[in-house]
Amino acid sequence: MPVIETLERPAAVLRGRRLEYFTVVWNTLEGLIAVVAGIVAGSISLVDSEWIAFIEVTSGSVLLWRMSVDSDVHRRPRNEKLALRIVGVCFLVLAAYIAYDSISDLWSKRAPETQHWGIVLACASLVVMPILSRAKRKSGPVPLGSAAMHADAKQTNFAPTCPPSCSWACLLNALFGLWWADPLAALIMVPIITKEGIEGLQGKACNDCCG
Repeated sequence: MPVIETLERPAAVLRGRRLEYFTVVWNTLEGLIAVVAGIVAGSISLVDSEWIAFIEVTSGSVLLWRMSVDSDVHRRPRNEKLALRIVGVCFLVLAAYIAYDSISDLWSKRAPETQHWGIVLACASLVVMPILSRAKRKSGPVPLGSAAMHADAKQTNFAPTCPPSCSWACLLNALFGLWWADPLAALIMVPIITKEGIEGLQGKACNDCCG
């Protein structure tokens, strides 16, 4: 894919930085709200969701660094590969967390906790994260040629579907007693997320995007 090296590139970099700033701020606030609400309500699942927010903050911070050094043309491929590999690690950590949390829920037959704060946070993420992910994808391979940005967009899209996704899981549990729906759906995603992480570590996507 062509990489724009004209006056349009700084504008694209600025857009990318703004998207990552939003990612970091959003997930930081979401994590803090989840922890406070979880402690007040005595909800383990809400407190656990802080880990997903932390992973997203880490990935977003890496992309902020990647955008900040974009003007260094000579080191750009090296910086891109490094950012992509760190995002790959974030994918693998996310996959490990999902697998552990889901298997624990299935083993203990733990039903999703019906907490209003959890439902509000989950619904907000289900609306905001896909929009943010699409915006990042548009700023990824074209015009920046950044596979790391494209990978981060996928991770942003995965996050709201990870456990505990209380909005629909609590509804299924309340209506039909399907307590296993959320952890089972999350387990199905683990191989997909793991594949993205491995490809990020190997830098495969970089060959397709970086010019």
